[in-house]
Amino acid sequence: MTHTGAHMPFEATSLEDALVVIPCLNEEAHLPGLLGQLLSQSGGATIVVADGGSTDRSRAIVSQLAVNHPNLILLDNPRRIQSAAVNLAVRQFGASHRWLIRIDAHCLYPDHYVATLIEAAMATGASSVVVPMVTDGFACFQRGVAAAQNSRLGTGGAAHRHLGAGQWIEHGHHALFDLSLYCRAGGYDEAFSHNEDAELDKRLAALGGRIWLEPAGALTYFPRRTPMALLRQYRGYGFGRAQNIARHRSKLHLRQAIPVPVAPVAFTGLLALPMAMLEPAMVLLAAPMLVWLFVCGAYGLMLGWKARSACAAFSGPAMMLMHLGWSMGFWHFVLTRPTDGGAPAAIVPGRTNAGG
Repeated sequence: MTHTGAHMPFEATSLEDALVVIPCLNEEAHLPGLLGQLLSQSGGATIVVADGGSTDRSRAIVSQLAVNHPNLILLDNPRRIQSAAVNLAVRQFGASHRWLIRIDAHCLYPDHYVATLIEAAMATGASSVVVPMVTDGFACFQRGVAAAQNSRLGTGGAAHRHLGAGQWIEHGHHALFDLSLYCRAGGYDEAFSHNEDAELDKRLAALGGRIWLEPAGALTYFPRRTPMALLRQYRGYGFGRAQNIARHRSKLHLRQAIPVPVAPVAFTGLLALPMAMLEPAMVLLAAPMLVWLFVCGAYGLMLGWKARSACAAFSGPAMMLMHLGWSMGFWHFVLTRPTDGGAPAAIVPGRTNAGG
């Protein structure tokens, strides 16, 4: 079942039921276009930009637009992270709304995005609507990362990483929530800097929530621009996944388990290669690392050849960084095992200055 949202079946009062939250930190390049699109297409929806301390023109852009748009609100997010931004906005402005829409500032969205999400929720009875995410880039390395993140070897074939039919799934890129269930679940756990979305989906499912993947809401995501930024991002993802497993005693899917040994394999291989000059048999210890490097490199070259793009061939090194960072973060959590404070308490919308 696919719901296009193309004919805008909702009255303005239906859109007013939506609280749209945009976590923001230094997004001056994306905010003008994004806010212009939302303000022109989202009726009377309340739009909150929760800013984590931007040092560019992000805050000024929002403030200037808010002069003529009273439904646009600039909110300070002292904790800076996205999970805290959404929870804070819900606490302060969620009381009179039915739907919560999460918007990431550095993405491109289809027209009438908010209406499309609400239509999908109402047509399916879903308590959460998620959307596919297709990655694109500008600079050459970024286009290589995009090719990696759009590939099966890069993301393991996750349903929300590819365009396809609408379906019920366990997890996807967050877009819409039934606000009452979001609050009952406690919202995002702010102890999670990464993977907070998958962790929340576990709690929503435990409360009987169902998640619908809506292809008509497919968005375009722009990845990190530098190798170190990509490595840090995936290190956070790996840490968050291990944290999620420890919290919910869940199992790794095969696509998630494959990168787990990469960091130990790479560490062992880097030690073994110099030693192989003295003892050739030591090269056997480096063999797993060499196989991994060859597979990623060859796969990247294949993607570059298929796309007729030299930049797409950078997907090989990008996949190496993604796998390595994810594995580093996963093992960091396993070896340090930080204390888990438990799931968050229910959120009471409208209550300001609440803990969080």
